[in-house]
Amino acid sequence: MNGVLLDTCTCIELFRSNRNILNKLNNISRHLCYVSEIVVAELYIGAERSTRRDREIDRINSFISKINILPISNSIRRFAKEKARLQKAGMPIEDFDLLIGVSAVENSLTLITDNVKHMARINDIEIENWR
Repeated sequence: MNGVLLDTCTCIELFRSNRNILNKLNNISRHLCYVSEIVVAELYIGAERSTRRDREIDRINSFISKINILPISNSIRRFAKEKARLQKAGMPIEDFDLLIGVSAVENSLTLITDNVKHMARINDIEIENWR
């Protein structure tokens, strides 16, 4: 395996101590596990809306200090191409989700997500659902 990119929904399940996700992650070397900058942003957005804001921000800060953060800059061209293709086909994907998905493709990573049907619209994507 080249590595995995955890989607936001997977990170949330990880924070909820989902056993399946914890077990899968325990079998992967830390250097092969990534989250996108977009996932980090989405996690912080959720924390800002939470009634337990400070606790959630501390949890996110701890999490991102232990995992590889994947920048999106290398994926912008692929994002634009996929966005146009999907819009023409009448199958749009929300920008944040699409950026996460194309980042997985661009970096030869398997996307770990619950949104399999949604993300499967992206060309050349490898997807697993660990939930």
